[in-house]
Amino acid sequence: MVVPIQHLSPEETPVASADQIRHAVQRYVELVAAHQPEAVADLFAADATIEDPVGSELKIGRAAFVEFYGVIAAMEETTSELLWSRVAGDTAVFEFRLRVSTAGNGYEVQPIDIMTFGEDGKIASMRAVWDPATDIKIL
Repeated sequence: MVVPIQHLSPEETPVASADQIRHAVQRYVELVAAHQPEAVADLFAADATIEDPVGSELKIGRAAFVEFYGVIAAMEETTSELLWSRVAGDTAVFEFRLRVSTAGNGYEVQPIDIMTFGEDGKIASMRAVWDPATDIKIL
């Protein structure tokens, strides 16, 4: 017996609202620069994944997220600025500028992040599009 697959129309698919997603993106950009890796990790679902940059090993789970964002939090000075964003369905694409400095050395990167969200507004996946070999600017 073949069971037909039922597809939900966009109106029936449970997703976070565009406003929830926009707010989460803004909070993410703010918290990355706020030296609060635990708070950044709180934005992610328990089973979320991070691929930053695209092509690198996946980071999975809260401990990995705290460790990853802890590297940025360890910098003496950190600033971030959301440059633009787009939201469609459960997905946000945005570019932000991240500037860090420590021990007199400063760096800047402008990744384009692609995030998907669960219906609860938590980040389900994040992929950062940037190349460490060419996209880091020394300040």
